[in-house]
Amino acid sequence: MSDPLLDLLLGSSCVVCERPGRVLCAGCRRDLPTSAVTCWPTPTPRGLARPVAVGDYQGPLKLLVNAHKEQQRFALAAPLGDLLARSVLAHTAPGPEAGPDPACSRPVLIVPVPSRGAVVRRRGHDPLLRVSFRAAARLRADGVVATVARLLRSIRVAEDQAGLGAADRARNLAGSMTCSRKPALRQVAPRAGQAPLVVVVDDVLTTGSTVREAQRALEEAGLRVSGIAVVAATRRTSNRPLDQPSAAGAATGSVKTALRLPFSTEGH
Repeated sequence: MSDPLLDLLLGSSCVVCERPGRVLCAGCRRDLPTSAVTCWPTPTPRGLARPVAVGDYQGPLKLLVNAHKEQQRFALAAPLGDLLARSVLAHTAPGPEAGPDPACSRPVLIVPVPSRGAVVRRRGHDPLLRVSFRAAARLRADGVVATVARLLRSIRVAEDQAGLGAADRARNLAGSMTCSRKPALRQVAPRAGQAPLVVVVDDVLTTGSTVREAQRALEEAGLRVSGIAVVAATRRTSNRPLDQPSAAGAATGSVKTALRLPFSTEGH
């Protein structure tokens, strides 16, 4: 049964404006972000690849993420996947000052942060995996060769992250993920003469500890992570420019803080 039909039968309403009808009405969908922004957390975990989000984890983005994740509003995977695709696409730009050009982009390997089995069973679905597949489909529709690779798995159950600061989160997550070397290297074998970009994806970036642990596991397996892509990022107090990592973070070249992207989410 299609998501639109389920919306109709269940008497759905827009999660943003609460207007009866689709789970995300046309007006609220048109108002979603149309650019991707570099979003260094403060403090920045040392060595973190450049993280990109479409906006702050507040307002409509927060409502969408939580409704899809915790309320099983499955139809939201489409707009969330389209937003995640915007963040992924920001890493395919041919140069730090160039806008993304799908026609000449390298293949992209989308690696979602793994969800714990107990959490997936409690929710009844794997939200990030669902959104990742939609993001890959959105990118392929716009000319980017994109594949989702479930290369990471959790090997240790981390404690609840709620209430933990950046340093405690990093210690809590250290060594909690692993990646098998042979399958990973097969995934990054050159395709049509080009090795794919490896992009770690998650729904929300807070301290960066989770995606940094995912990056570590991939790098230990021999993969080079090109970037981090998320739907939304928690705004943290900082007096440095948005596109600059803190002193503890990785050194990067100059990047655009916003990239206008070539596709629209309307009609999808």
